[in-house]
Amino acid sequence: MVFDDINFERRQYDSSLAYGQSKTANALFAVGATRRWASDGIVANSLMPGGIWTNLQRYWDPAELARTKEMVANAGMEAKTPEQGAATSVLLAASPLIEGVGGRYFEDCHEAEVVPAIVGGIYGVRDYALDPNAAERLWDESRRLLG
Repeated sequence: MVFDDINFERRQYDSSLAYGQSKTANALFAVGATRRWASDGIVANSLMPGGIWTNLQRYWDPAELARTKEMVANAGMEAKTPEQGAATSVLLAASPLIEGVGGRYFEDCHEAEVVPAIVGGIYGVRDYALDPNAAERLWDESRRLLG
């Protein structure tokens, strides 16, 4: 998270960096929400549904779509069906196995491993995306931006 320039006002906009920052923010929000509300029985998690080709891609910039398809191919990944992509969300929303578990990051229907770098694919989660101090900073910055 580039907290000093969340909205790319002082640096060149890069859609890949913006996407990554938004995904990191989702994970950090889950950490912050769980810290605040777990004692009330409310927890939040974040997840990676996987690469899912839908009609939404028809709105993408053609160059961005080509880069994404190349990245997916180079990572040896296969696109998921919408049903496969929804499976982790359904697990987190409905499974008693996950009851009370919060502030975590999931992929492919299991908790993701914390990895030192995302190499050779897009699996795993970086430690900074689960950092409680960064979650607090994001929470404060979000409140500031919302007024």
